[in-house]
Amino acid sequence: MARLDREAGRVNALAARLIAQIRAAGPISVADYMEQVADFYYGSRDPFGAQGDFITAPEVSQIFGELVGLWCVDLWQRIGAPDPVLLVELGPGRGTLMADALRAARIAPTFLQAMRLHLVERSPALRQMQAEKLVAFGPQWHDTVVTLPPGPVLLIANEFLDALPIRQFEQHQLRWCERMVGLDALGEKLAFCLAPPELEIPNGARPENESKIRAICPAAEKLGETLGVRLRRQGGAALFIDYGYDYRSGEKTALGDTLQALRQHKPVPVLDAPGTADLTAHVDFAAFARAAQRGGCVIYGPVTQRAFLLRLGIETRRTKLLQTATPAQAQAIESGAQRLIDPAQMGSLFKVLALGQKGAPIPSGFDGETA
Repeated sequence: MARLDREAGRVNALAARLIAQIRAAGPISVADYMEQVADFYYGSRDPFGAQGDFITAPEVSQIFGELVGLWCVDLWQRIGAPDPVLLVELGPGRGTLMADALRAARIAPTFLQAMRLHLVERSPALRQMQAEKLVAFGPQWHDTVVTLPPGPVLLIANEFLDALPIRQFEQHQLRWCERMVGLDALGEKLAFCLAPPELEIPNGARPENESKIRAICPAAEKLGETLGVRLRRQGGAALFIDYGYDYRSGEKTALGDTLQALRQHKPVPVLDAPGTADLTAHVDFAAFARAAQRGGCVIYGPVTQRAFLLRLGIETRRTKLLQTATPAQAQAIESGAQRLIDPAQMGSLFKVLALGQKGAPIPSGFDGETA
C-alpha cells in the first residue's frame, strides 16, 4: 500500500506539472508529451516482464538474443573482423538481450576480444540493471549515439524506435492540424486538442479524408540519417527490430492513430495518469529508411521477424536446447520460440530492418539491398 501511495504521489506531481505548463504556455505537442512522460516513466522503474507493463522478445526466449549475437559475429567476420569494433545497443532494457548475445558470441573468442561494449540508455535505474548483468564486458553508457567513439559499429535496437516521440496531424476541411495535448473544458484534466491548420507537414501526404490522422517521428528520422552518415564513413551495420509498417508489402504507412499506452499489459487511455504506462506508436519504416539512405547507407528489409529468425536458425537452436531441458524448461523453450515466430503473435507484426555500408556483404537474414 505504501508503494502505491508513493506511485500515486509521483503521478499527481507529473500530471500537475504538465497541467501547470499548459496553463502557462498553452498546449504542447504529442511529441513533447511523450518525451516528458518517457523521462518520468523510465527514470525510476523496471517496466519489463510479467510483473511490469510489457514484455519484449529477449524476455520471451533466450534464443532471440543468442541469434542476434551470432548475427553480429557472422557479419563481423565477413566485413574483415575489424579490431576494435563497437558493439552498441540502443535502449538495452534490463540487459537481457545483450547478455544472451554475448553468451552466444563465446564461440568466437576473437570477437569478444575485439568488441567494445557501448549502451545508449538515459535511465539511471535501467543502467544499474545493465551494469549488474554486463559488468564483465566493461560497458560504457551514452545518452545519445552522437557521443559514441569513432570506428566500425555493430548496432542493435530492439523495440527502440516505437518509443521515440511522434508528432500527430489530423485532417480537417482538407487541411492538416497538429494534434496537441491541452486541457479539458474545465481546465482540470489533460485532453487532446488541435492547433491551427498548417499548409503542409514534413514528408506529409495530401489530405483526402476528414479526421484521418498521420504521424511523423522526427527523432527516428534524425537517428536514421545520423547512422547513415556514420556507416557510410566508418563501416559496420545497424539492426532494428520493431513493430510497424512494411511499406514494401503495401501496408499503409503512418495513417491512423497507433499511439497507445500499456499498463500491466493492458491498453489504457494515452492521457490517463501520465507516467504510469508505456507509450509507443507503430514505426514508419519507410520514413526511417529514407532518412538513413539520405545519410549514405544501404537498406536491407524490412522482413518479418518470423522470416528473419527462421533464416538465422531458430528451429535448430530450439532443437539443441530441448536435448538437455527438463520438462518444465522444454515447455518454456517451445512456447517462447513459437511466440517469436507465430504470425498470430510476434512473427508478422514485428519487422526487421538493417542498415549497412555500400559494398559490404549482405547481412544474414536478408535477401539483398532494398531499392
